[in-house]
Amino acid sequence: MAIYTIKDLEKLSGIKAHTIRIWEQRYGLIDPQRTPTNIRYYRDEDLKLLLNIALLNKNGHKISRIARMSDREIAEKVAAIADINDEFGTQLDALTLSMIEMDENKFDRIVSTNIQQIGFERTMLEVILPFLDKLGALWLTGSIAPVQENFITNLIRQKIITATDQTPLTSDSEAPKFLLYLPEGERQELSLLFMHYLLKSRGNYVIYIGQDMSMVDLKDVCQIHRPDFIYTMISETFAKEPVQGYIDALSNLFPDSTILLSGYQVVVQQVRSFGNVTVLKSLDDTIGYLNNLGVQVHSFSEK
Repeated sequence: MAIYTIKDLEKLSGIKAHTIRIWEQRYGLIDPQRTPTNIRYYRDEDLKLLLNIALLNKNGHKISRIARMSDREIAEKVAAIADINDEFGTQLDALTLSMIEMDENKFDRIVSTNIQQIGFERTMLEVILPFLDKLGALWLTGSIAPVQENFITNLIRQKIITATDQTPLTSDSEAPKFLLYLPEGERQELSLLFMHYLLKSRGNYVIYIGQDMSMVDLKDVCQIHRPDFIYTMISETFAKEPVQGYIDALSNLFPDSTILLSGYQVVVQQVRSFGNVTVLKSLDDTIGYLNNLGVQVHSFSEK
């Protein structure tokens, strides 16, 4: 059972600690426990209840009315809001609740509805990635347990893999060939999986070899496939040493490929595009590069 402070509840729910205390005292909505030294703390069931209350309150239900609702009535109204409401903040709240409760059905309803309405790519960009940004902040402050993070990231991973698998392989023999990988020690798998989807959905040929790849691994793959582009992310590794040496080695070992780089360390260490190396500083830059590449390839094939 997890233990939360009132500051944890504030971060997770978006409700100010002062307001939470008023709700406790005036309406008796939450009944915190106390340590032997009289410090209040909250349990999983308190957090779940507060997230539900916050969701109802943000969608027009008065606190005085919520305080008179049964647990079943609260759950039914929250389910209805999560199913039909496409407001950005409400969806983030509902996804946070699905993570805290480890509720796959709730997560699936939200994500699947968005995919049906706006497509997978927009769902990732407008719903899932902002949620992951919030998740990262919660993780850094210790407001969520590792098991909750693992639960939700694995569900997202499954969604990306399914969408990628449902995208047809290109039949164009002239399609650009991309090799995707993560260096040894790098763990940004969700981002790499999404990149796989973005490339495949734009008609590119993709060789996805995953994470923990050494230079020897890359040489073996490149001897077989000779990719036009090699894409990787460097966010966690090289935090205590210059990343430039690794990039120079990539550039020298694979001079016939364009090296595409993204990730926190690439940006913070101010690596610049040079020779056969191109730095993509943000996801917007990456998508713009891919879209422009598609236009160039299409124009060339028409000549």
